[in-house]
Amino acid sequence: MISGSEIRKGITIELDNKLYQVIDYQHVKMKRTALARLKLRDIRDGHTIEQTFQSSEKFIRARLDYRSTQYLYNDGDLYYFMDEENFEQFSLDKSQLGDVINYLKEGMSLQISSYKGELIGVELPIAVELKVTNTEPGFKGNTATAGTKPAKLETGIIIQVPLFINEGDAIKVDTRTGGYLERIG
Repeated sequence: MISGSEIRKGITIELDNKLYQVIDYQHVKMKRTALARLKLRDIRDGHTIEQTFQSSEKFIRARLDYRSTQYLYNDGDLYYFMDEENFEQFSLDKSQLGDVINYLKEGMSLQISSYKGELIGVELPIAVELKVTNTEPGFKGNTATAGTKPAKLETGIIIQVPLFINEGDAIKVDTRTGGYLERIG
C-alpha cells in the first residue's frame, strides 16, 4: 500500500479491480487538506481518466513482471512470441496488442508485461527501424523542411515523411507518436 503523497508518474496502481498507470500527478493544497489529482491510463483498455483523492488515501501498488521476448510471426489475428529465457512460445490476439502491431517486425526483441500471471501488454522500444514500401517519388531540390507526404511502411502503417524519402529507404519511427524521426543510411 502507498499513500497519495507517495504516488509518482509511471507507477502502476490497482483501483476498483482495474490496473492504472499514473500519467500525471498534481499535489494540490487546500485550506485544511491536501489533494492528489491523478491522470490515469487503464492498462487493459487503454482509456484515460482523471480523479482527485485525499493525499492521505491509500492505494494498492501493482507490481508488474517483465520478461524479454522475441516477436516471431503472425498467422491471421494471432501474433506469436518466444520467451528469450526459456524459449517457450505463446501467442497474443490482435485485440490484446492494439496499436503495437503497427510496429512489430519479425525478430524484434521487446518486453511483455504481466500481472499475477495475466499478460497485460507489450512494451515497444521508443524507436523502431522500418522500410518504406510505397510513397510518391522524391524530386531533386526537395529538402527536409519543405513539407511531408504519406508513406506506407513494411508493417502496413502509413505515416507522414519528408519529401526526400523514397521507396526502399529505411527510416526510424517514434513508437509513442507514430512520427518520423530520421532516415537511416
